[in-house]
Amino acid sequence: IEWVLRAASHAAELRVPLGPLPPVLPASDPWPSAARDALVNLLGWGHAAIPVLETLDQMGVLSRLLPEWESVRSRPQRNAYHRFTVDRHLCEAAANAAGLTRTVRRPDLLLIGAWLHDLGKGQRGVDHTDAGVALMATVARRLGFAEADVSTLVTLVRHHLTIAEAATRRDIDDPATVDGVAAAVGSRDVLDLLASLTEADGLATGPAAWTAWKAQLVAGLVDRVRRRLAGEYLELRPWTPDGPVRQGVSVGPVVRVVALDRPGLLADVAGALAASGLEVKAARATSI
Repeated sequence: IEWVLRAASHAAELRVPLGPLPPVLPASDPWPSAARDALVNLLGWGHAAIPVLETLDQMGVLSRLLPEWESVRSRPQRNAYHRFTVDRHLCEAAANAAGLTRTVRRPDLLLIGAWLHDLGKGQRGVDHTDAGVALMATVARRLGFAEADVSTLVTLVRHHLTIAEAATRRDIDDPATVDGVAAAVGSRDVLDLLASLTEADGLATGPAAWTAWKAQLVAGLVDRVRRRLAGEYLELRPWTPDGPVRQGVSVGPVVRVVALDRPGLLADVAGALAASGLEVKAARATSI
């Protein structure tokens, strides 16, 4: 399979059609690393890879190399936002992801994750994310990824909608929103991968699915989660008659505290910062 994928990658690189191929035998399990690298290289050519992938699909090569692909071939989307069938959507997402590889530490995981994130849509009667998680675990191991990388790819599928939904359906300034996304992603590397996958997926869905407004909300949430993971976004849980209230503190050159107003709040915050060894040079309070 390595030489087939290398030929496909060269065709994408040169922007030329892929010629007829002899019968391709099923891939070994797991794939040799050279074959996996050839697949990643093919996806890395972005939109130039799409006609090559479609040729491989029409030749039956993709389904032979990746049997799970057969279930999404020409499968329509049951959502008005989508302008492509599932298989073409996945190829478009991978092509968009190729333009974002400089934003992540592991471009190979971004490309594979984008290409296969909706593979579960080929399964009937089950949530496509749940189905996709199981499929990704199987496929990633077959491709020869290390277990840590398999775990990351599974996380990308499990949470490929998490950032977009949190950014557009919840308050990105709410510490609970930030904490929830931070807990889901677990690390800066996974956050960066999911942020890029979110954009690549949105762009591949259609113009109504990735607007300037949505991009701004996603960027704002990702920035807050990134600071939270770096320990710059702390949490206060003051008690009120109605119970504990989740509020936030953003720590940097300027400290911003968001809290329910009460007598002595400003003095208590200044005292807490001073007790932590921070020098309070000035303070300003506003209310909304």
